[in-house]
Amino acid sequence: MTHILLTGAAGMAATQLRPLLRAAGHSLTLLDIAPVGTLHEGERFVRGSFTEPEVLDDALIDIDTVVHLGGHSRESSWSEILAVNIDGTQRILEAAHRAGVERALLASSTHAIGFWPVGSPDSELTPRPDTYYGVSKIAAEALGSVYADRYGMTVVAARIGTLADEPLTERHRHTWLSYPDLARLIEAVTTTPERGYHLVYAVSANTHGWFPLAGGAVIGYHPRDDAEAWAPFPPEDTNGPDLIGGAFADDAHPLGGSW
Repeated sequence: MTHILLTGAAGMAATQLRPLLRAAGHSLTLLDIAPVGTLHEGERFVRGSFTEPEVLDDALIDIDTVVHLGGHSRESSWSEILAVNIDGTQRILEAAHRAGVERALLASSTHAIGFWPVGSPDSELTPRPDTYYGVSKIAAEALGSVYADRYGMTVVAARIGTLADEPLTERHRHTWLSYPDLARLIEAVTTTPERGYHLVYAVSANTHGWFPLAGGAVIGYHPRDDAEAWAPFPPEDTNGPDLIGGAFADDAHPLGGSW
């Protein structure tokens, strides 16, 4: 049984993941500044911010794998993005290293490459963030790389697509990630024999997906769900340019705004 620390435990992603991870036999420490609801057998709640060292020290007791989902999940001011998404990620990785934790999954995002046009061929696209939020995900990827190389950790940066119960639009047809597939990715992180840093596109096995799955296969991530099961979809989104970032790259969504 693996003991997993889930940051951002009150958020939608962690809330959906909790029963899936418990069913797979994992015990969970849940970390958030907000309440997480009813605790189940095998769960422990630590209330506080992952930017606070003493909170992290408590949360990391007996942890095998960190799954870092916390932080701002949309655009915000530079000061907030820096303090929470960038500095906070560094603090988690440093505290995990000091606590002897050897495995981590960091929630990155396809918004780290949001200004690349749809259909760009490179499997590991170089950064072209669409927002300060996207910048923070590039920083998280770089931090994961340096901690993996410096300390021999296994760190997976997961460029998450559209995480939802089900795909709803034509765009989701290409970007969707189901919660069961995200749980499978976490399971792969807990069991892979591959050490070092890995950049993985965290998407489901969508027939018309935009992103390659080879990086995930290296660590044993084999998604099973496919957005095509929900087709047909409404017409393509019209509220953004034909870029990976979609509406996040639109002038209607200002850099550093709160949306």
